Amino acid sequence: MRAPAFWTAGPSALSTLLMPLGAVYGVAGKLRRMAVSPQQPPVPVICVGNLVAGGAGKTPVAQAIARHMIAQGVNAHFLSRGYGGRLKGPVRVVPGIHTAADVGDEPLLLAATAPCWVAADRVAGAKAAAADGAQIIVMDDGHQNPGLVKAVSIVVVDGGTGFGNGRIIPAGPLRESVGEGLARADAVVILGDDKTGVAQSLPQGMALLNGHLKPTEEARALDGESVLAFAGIGRPEKFFDTVRALGCNLVEQRGFPDHHPYGYKEVRELIDAAWALGALPVTTAKDAVRLPPDLRAPVMVVEVEVVWQEPGLLDKVLLAGLRHG
Repeated sequence: MRAPAFWTAGPSALSTLLMPLGAVYGVAGKLRRMAVSPQQPPVPVICVGNLVAGGAGKTPVAQAIARHMIAQGVNAHFLSRGYGGRLKGPVRVVPGIHTAADVGDEPLLLAATAPCWVAADRVAGAKAAAADGAQIIVMDDGHQNPGLVKAVSIVVVDGGTGFGNGRIIPAGPLRESVGEGLARADAVVILGDDKTGVAQSLPQGMALLNGHLKPTEEARALDGESVLAFAGIGRPEKFFDTVRALGCNLVEQRGFPDHHPYGYKEVRELIDAAWALGALPVTTAKDAVRLPPDLRAPVMVVEVEVVWQEPGLLDKVLLAGLRHG
């Protein structure tokens, strides 16, 4: 779905009209969490989630944490529900064999960094990962999932939009109230400039990590190129801003709903349109795994990575939670 504009604007008549439905959504989620007794997983779980519907940047943060653990000699595996995929799992993702239609787009990205398991039943997924040798599980999304005891719970917030209008789906972007969501968190990651004052609204003593998404060295080679950029992510405009920051001449931009399933004719048209403009077609890594395989080569991929403002704080947050767990 594409996020409605009023989710990130101030209070509106439509948002107010939808607030009763938001209240029902919030209560239903709370009752679901109260009805489940979290199970202790075989190995510690680091949960990287968010409070809003898409677009916060949790997957790059999950990748950064896994790389950090791997660099210290820890065998880290990912766990995902595999949104948009047909397989319920538990199944270990095999790039080149599984497709986004099988396991979802984010698990394919994660599997390029470390072993990734898709499981609708997170408990079963954690057990499968541990049986396969995982020493730490990094769960991409799942802050609202009560099935597992988490050693560390990290909430990722986009600095540009924060918590939107502060209302719950469908009146706003929140999956639950900010207060309830942060009460279960050990730390908050703000990606990009904090334009909505999230840091000032956090509970006293809440660990805060600041970072930003930086294009990789390969992506920076696009500096000076004319490009047609397209993206089907939570906030396509973030990608377009990234392309501009690279120094590209953005001749055209096309946004699609998050997790958009690209068809062959559609991608062929995007490539032809770019070439007709004397431009390169470019997209995100998350979109790239959803392109038809024989049309991926002409499309340039702009990959990003998290750069921490204070890298040492990540160690403190993870060690505190893992030691306690």
